[in-house]
Amino acid sequence: MNLPRLSRCVRSFATCALILGSATAVLAQDKVTFATNWRAQATHGGFFQAVADGTYRKYGLEVEIQQGGPQVNNRAMLPAGRIDFLMTGGLLTALENTRNKVPTVIVAAYFQKDPTALIAHKGEYKNFAELKNAKSVFIAKSNQFGFWQWLKAEHGFSDEQFKPYTFNIGPFMVDKKSVQQAFATSEVLYARDQGAEVDVFLLADQGYNTYGNLIETRTELVKNKPDLVQRFVDASTIGWNNFLYGDPKPGLDLIKKFNPDVNDAKLAAEREQMIRLDLVDSGDAKTKGIGAIDMPRVRDFAARMVKAGIYKPGEVDADLAVTDRFVNKGVGVKAAK
Repeated sequence: MNLPRLSRCVRSFATCALILGSATAVLAQDKVTFATNWRAQATHGGFFQAVADGTYRKYGLEVEIQQGGPQVNNRAMLPAGRIDFLMTGGLLTALENTRNKVPTVIVAAYFQKDPTALIAHKGEYKNFAELKNAKSVFIAKSNQFGFWQWLKAEHGFSDEQFKPYTFNIGPFMVDKKSVQQAFATSEVLYARDQGAEVDVFLLADQGYNTYGNLIETRTELVKNKPDLVQRFVDASTIGWNNFLYGDPKPGLDLIKKFNPDVNDAKLAAEREQMIRLDLVDSGDAKTKGIGAIDMPRVRDFAARMVKAGIYKPGEVDADLAVTDRFVNKGVGVKAAK
């Protein structure tokens, strides 16, 4: 504590109370639970970095990460109050929550580009437009009534092409003329490991303007503890800056502790791919800070999904699904430069 400031406590009880109160706040750690939507991987790196390098603690937070996985339903735990923050994949789920009156809201977007893509064997199709001529397009059932509907409405794909993707790339590897949905940071690398070079067509480059790696929390937490939400968002942003532009080893080492199935080579390749594709620090994030949200873009995405027939007019509300209250403040921009 600063001695000149302390001396003022003798003259002013109010000043003393303020100083002591702020010192106590620095020492206190708010405990929060943050859940991911899949097992730990490099695309979650900024959050693990913020735990490992002490950034969350500097912001007065004791953050417990709860990783997702095939048998874990972290989504249901958020509105139930079992977790405080949830990493979710895209805006469709957030919009769906407004239709079902689930009291949650998106507060930050750590991927300015969604990594969802269609992949094809190298050289089989000249451009994205030609993919609609493929006989087989492997799409997960969970996306059949999501971005597949948008692909049909805006890009001319048809249900005759649809084949269920079971997260096994074997059928795609065998059929050289097939097309498959993929995360540009994972399946692309798996195919390469099995000897297949692929062309990658990010849906983000074709007008599917959702965000990725979104942070969702309960609306009551935003209302009653906005300072806690702000500190979590700011600290996560600094964690991503450190992961991208500093030494990522602390975050990567912690990821390996959570998920022993990954190794240094795999994590390095995922991180490199994420940086190469400009998923995190691009677009608005360059000037407004990592995690930036543009509300006109959110509204435009919602309108596109209505046009694609996923929702009826008036059925979802972009302004209830997302808030930009906690981002766009330039946090970490100078450090990144």
